[in-house]
Amino acid sequence: MAIIEVFLGAFLTLLLDKMASGEWLEFLRHEGIHTQLSNWTNTLSQIQVLLTDAEDKQLTNRAVNLWLDDLQDLAYDLDDLVDDFFTEALRRKLMSEQPQASSSKVWTFIPTCCSNLRPSSVMFNFEMRSKIEEINTRLRNSFEQGSKLYLVKIIGTTPTPTTKTWQRPESTSLIDEPHIYGREHDQSKIIELLVRGDESSHSNVAVIPIVGMGGIGKTTLAQMVYNHETVQKHFDLKAWACVSNEFDILRITKAIYDSVTSQTCSFNNLDHAQVQLKQALAGKKFLIVLDDVWNNKYSDWNVLKKPFSDGAQDSKIVVTTRNRDVARMIGAVKLHDIEVLSAEDCWSLFAQHAFENRSIDANPNLVSVGRKIAEKCKGLPLAAKALGGLLLCKERDEE
Repeated sequence: MAIIEVFLGAFLTLLLDKMASGEWLEFLRHEGIHTQLSNWTNTLSQIQVLLTDAEDKQLTNRAVNLWLDDLQDLAYDLDDLVDDFFTEALRRKLMSEQPQASSSKVWTFIPTCCSNLRPSSVMFNFEMRSKIEEINTRLRNSFEQGSKLYLVKIIGTTPTPTTKTWQRPESTSLIDEPHIYGREHDQSKIIELLVRGDESSHSNVAVIPIVGMGGIGKTTLAQMVYNHETVQKHFDLKAWACVSNEFDILRITKAIYDSVTSQTCSFNNLDHAQVQLKQALAGKKFLIVLDDVWNNKYSDWNVLKKPFSDGAQDSKIVVTTRNRDVARMIGAVKLHDIEVLSAEDCWSLFAQHAFENRSIDANPNLVSVGRKIAEKCKGLPLAAKALGGLLLCKERDEE
């Protein structure tokens, strides 16, 4: 079974999606290295479409097999470099938000425009420039080597991401996992926040943000909570709305109305739609889930929340977001940060998708390879499901 090609195809897809994230593009522009992102994306995309042909030839061509091994090492190293950039971007963001310790007071006299000259930043820039040059050379060599091996570009079998922001499919409140791993504590904590009253609140409606990086399982956790029996009994009305990149207030308002009334809102005027929603929620204890919120404009949030004000005491809104600024903007008192899965939970999720209900105890080699792939998912449920699903498809094709 040519597992390495399955893994590389999925791994490169996930890596390209990560590199296309809007969360760090501003950091790259500030560092003057955003053009590297475009170069990496273009080269990886060209390499990616060679993988199908490489799969067919690697069994009979030793050079192709060695090329795939080198490409796998390169993909790992590039992923590590991207993680380094994410970490540095987060470090600088935290530094800009928090006062420096007394030992660092001298830096407060340096203009903001020169803040990237702090000692740690200078060292980071020096080390990263060297790593970038190395990655650039290895990427060029890998693509050139693939071309010399006469590998054919086969389009249509492997998705080719672009540098545009990925538009994810719209989420729903339904859970599509037979078993959820590693989220029992998170589920209990969110349910406690939902059903517990807050007499000190000056508003009838409290907001609970679930915060975490893309692919970490925020939507799945929200679905678990939304469908839990305790939550079902506690609220009079429930609504689910997928927000995603475009914060269209009218669309979101109509989606909430449709959900709580089981009717279709026929108004295409925001005022009429919000009046209808306000009447539907009045005096009811409701739960509204706003999934995948990116917009952190306070004025937009103020308009969207107008119909919620007449809801009964202890109504709740759950917001899933990658951005802590969104959580702060909506005035949430407590944030719930969701962490990556443990190695064992990540393996269990991967195996659930890769092997379905089949026993793999009789094939220790398959287990060993599967665990290595799951380890590279770094605790991200989305990666575990994507890689597991691709391995399952590959096995079915070869049966």
